[in-house]
Order: sequence, then C-alpha cells, then structure tokens
Amino acid sequence: VFPEMALPLWKNLLHTTKERILQQRRLSLYSVAHGYKEELIKKKLQQFAGGSINLSKEDNGIGILTLNNPKLMNAFTGTMMVELQERITELENWKDGKGLIVYGAGNTFCSGSDLNAVKEISNSQDGMNMCMFMQNTLTRLMRLPLISVALVQGKAFGGGAEFTTACDFRLMTPGSEIRFVHKHMGLVPGWGGGARLVRIVGSGAALQLLSGAARVDPEKALRLGFSEQTLSSSDESRALEEARAWLSQYIEGPVSVIQAVKKVVTAGRELPLEDALRTEKDIFGTVWGGPANLQALVRRPKHK
Repeated sequence: VFPEMALPLWKNLLHTTKERILQQRRLSLYSVAHGYKEELIKKKLQQFAGGSINLSKEDNGIGILTLNNPKLMNAFTGTMMVELQERITELENWKDGKGLIVYGAGNTFCSGSDLNAVKEISNSQDGMNMCMFMQNTLTRLMRLPLISVALVQGKAFGGGAEFTTACDFRLMTPGSEIRFVHKHMGLVPGWGGGARLVRIVGSGAALQLLSGAARVDPEKALRLGFSEQTLSSSDESRALEEARAWLSQYIEGPVSVIQAVKKVVTAGRELPLEDALRTEKDIFGTVWGGPANLQALVRRPKHK
C-alpha cells in the first residue's frame, strides 16, 4: 500500500517537477539578447490581416488545430502567425490534452507565407524577426506534451512543409504532396523546417528535398519515413475521422501518463544524454506511485 506519509511528498515533487518542465518548455529560443523584439514584430505582423487559426478541444483529449485561409490555400498572413502563438499558449495550458491534429481548411494543408506580407517585410531585420517569431512558436508546438500529427491534404508547400515537421507524425491523403519550395524563392527554410527535417529523414534525404525542391508524394514520404501512413480518403471529414482513429491508439490511457511519455521523448530528442537521463528520472518521479501506477499494481496485469 502507498504509505500515507509519502503522498504529500509525492504531490509536492509532482508539482515542482511539472513546473520546472513547463518553464523549460516555454523558454523562448530567442530573446532580446539575440536582437529579437517580439512586441515589435507582432505589431508589424498584425498589419497583414486575413484568415484564422482555429482550435477545438474535444472531450477525448484530442485538439483539432485548423489553418483557415482557404482563399489563399491557407497561406499564413501576419495575423495568423500571431494567432498561432495564442493557440499554442492555450494548448500549453490544456490540462486534459493528450493529442493534437493539425490540418488545413478546404482540403489543402498550407502553402506557406502570404506573399503580400512577405513583400512588405522584405528588409533583412524584419525577415529575421519574423523567422525568430515563427521558430519560437513552432518549437513550442513541438514541445507540447501532446502527441501531434499533421494531416496533410492537398499541398503543404514552403512554410506549410516546414509546419508538418513541427508535429510528431505526418499522415497523408491520396494525391497530397509536401514540397520544400524555398530554393525556387531564393530562400532556405526559416521556420526551423530544415533542422527538424534532418532529424526526421536524415541529412542526405533532407539535402535532396531542399536542394531539389523535390515533390514528396505519399509513396515517397512513406519510403523516407517522413509519413506514417497514407489514409484511404481525401474527403476532409472522412480523412479527419481516419486521423482521429490513427491517433487514438497512441493516446489511450490517463492524461498524466501520455503527457509523461511525450515529455520523455522530447527530452531524449533535444538534450545531451546526461541531461535527458536526469529529466527522464524527474518525469518518472511524477508517475511512480501515482494513481495510474497504483491501479496497475492492483490489477497486476500479465504482459503477453
């Protein structure tokens, strides 16, 4: 039986560890020290309006994040970039969240940045600030304690292709494609998509995809290990249903355990080995002797 004395101690440890992990996750990649002026770039971005980023949180612990600007193939306007940051903050504070599906409205994923906004902020300092803003936001998305999946329908081009790499997994529908078209724009990825792509497919494949601006269809994505599965339907609501079913196999179980699993993987991916091991120990401490662990001990399941 769990000793009565240990319960307050466990709860205290749980609280302090959770706080520490949360603070680490929210730490910005860039700060004033890097010449990053967040309020300034937000003000500038808000001049370029249009579209929205919608979030619905379902009772089963799955969040649905929708990139919604179908007139421009869900290209990111300035206000959408700012809204994305707000939605990520909302997801960081979602106590009951376990999974996240990101998809685009109108049967396509995202065609990158709205070129009208890009033209207006074409000076180097503004571009760098926009780059830092989006890298910060997508890094926070990647570090969410939710298991995330990008549902790719239609086209995921440029910044849209980069966005898919900030999710844990990618699912593609028949006829969809992911393409890092940056080279054709005289650019390289600026939202962190290059660094993340290398970690997903390896440096050789990443170099091919970036230097060749290569079209990645569902078959090629599977071959590269970039996508997990090609769904059977291109219909928006059916594809979303399939994505929910696919994700549900990974989010069965208590919120505390699912979130702990994701945190352990995030630490393993991002930290040097010794730091990752220490973080894993801390996260282990938050679930050891916890409700799910105690119930499992009572059930004494036989692993087959």
